[in-house]
Amino acid sequence: MTEHSSPYDALLTGVLAVPEGLDSIVADVADIAISIDAQNVIRGIAVNPERRTLGRLDHWVGRDFGSFLTVESREKFQRRIRSHRAGEGGGALELNHLDNASWGFPVRYSLHDVGETVLLLGRDLQAIAELQQRLVREQIARERDQERARGRETRYRVVLEASETPILVIDPEAGRIEDLNGAAALLLGARRDALQGSAVAQAFEGRRRGEFTEALRRAAADKDAPHLEALARRSGRALRLVPELFRASGDMAMLVRLQPVADEERGGSELSDRLAALWEAGPDAVVFTDVKGVIRDANEAFLTLADAAQPRDVQGRPLSDFLARGGVDLKLLLDNTLDARKLRNYAAQLEGVVGTRVAVEIAVARLGRRGEDGLGFVIRDVSAREEATLDEAGAAMSPEAMKNVMDLVGTAPLKDLVAATTDVVEKLCIETAVQLTNNNRVAAAEMLGLSRQSLYVKLRKYGLIDSSGDS
Repeated sequence: MTEHSSPYDALLTGVLAVPEGLDSIVADVADIAISIDAQNVIRGIAVNPERRTLGRLDHWVGRDFGSFLTVESREKFQRRIRSHRAGEGGGALELNHLDNASWGFPVRYSLHDVGETVLLLGRDLQAIAELQQRLVREQIARERDQERARGRETRYRVVLEASETPILVIDPEAGRIEDLNGAAALLLGARRDALQGSAVAQAFEGRRRGEFTEALRRAAADKDAPHLEALARRSGRALRLVPELFRASGDMAMLVRLQPVADEERGGSELSDRLAALWEAGPDAVVFTDVKGVIRDANEAFLTLADAAQPRDVQGRPLSDFLARGGVDLKLLLDNTLDARKLRNYAAQLEGVVGTRVAVEIAVARLGRRGEDGLGFVIRDVSAREEATLDEAGAAMSPEAMKNVMDLVGTAPLKDLVAATTDVVEKLCIETAVQLTNNNRVAAAEMLGLSRQSLYVKLRKYGLIDSSGDS
């Protein structure tokens, strides 16, 4: 090779008459050039000296080109070389080379006919392949990090929700609730999704955002009085807020624990202790709800009646979920109590979480002015005397009507006797439903499982429609 010769001279010499400057043109467009004969045997090879990563490939000469390709590239090459020699043409061809079983590299080739040989001009794709591999590794690492982050988020959510301590997570700069658990939402008297993202000051009476957020920051920094008290706007509960500042990923955040202010701390007497003892040890179930009948708290006696394991199984659920007649019973209880302030001796059936039913009597009272503090229910199990009550009811149905039925024995078929008895029982049930609903015909029909029209027919049948008309 002369002083000014290029690595492509030997490749091109003898293949065709080399025009002046063709070797430099080939060097500019290719990192590797290979000529193969009709049997795909390599007759010449040249590597751009600037591509040192390709090394010396002189040992390829005289050997089958396919022996230096991976299996999938070998099949791809065979299809392409056949179509090229058939004159069908085609675009670039990407092949993966394999040399010495441990060193490989990808190359993009273009095919050119040079006399009786085919010249393959290739561009080394190792840099692109390495970049792609690096991107794949980074993508895998990113997905692994995201999976770990999701795992941490799940553990955080489980721990937050399982905590019986009401907790708020607040942005101390914006004064907004970033997160909270179900116990905190219950104390504040609102749904969790309604509170999340809202200004924390809006959850409390008479508080401005800037003033309230600043008061929380001061309390978090005050070792002598590390808390402040506020009145929850929706639930009306007096609460103690215990804030604590912390830093997460460089940003400041605030954790606020909510504690109900005990009655004795607000000037109550020992009556509070007695009421608390009655709440814990009393034989009757006691339930506190909001004005819509959603359970805020319930004592152990109610949990026993409802077959519930712990307070959180019933808190936040409507009381109608535990009444056999569901919304009908709850609507009657709420309507009558909010109008008359209290209701007593309402007969119903309590349905537990596993479907068991117990006969109960319910007394309910409105708490606070206009019921702002919700409702209090006292529920007594009367299943022990249910059978005796039914016997007494049967005896008190209508002595005259029962006597008339008895007088028919021996003079009428059993079918007629049963029909007469059924009429007596049906009339008694309709009278009871009308009384329980305070003559509300729509509610009475729903309670009996009748249409309104059917109820009116039966009321007329038994002469139960008074002269004052429908209510």
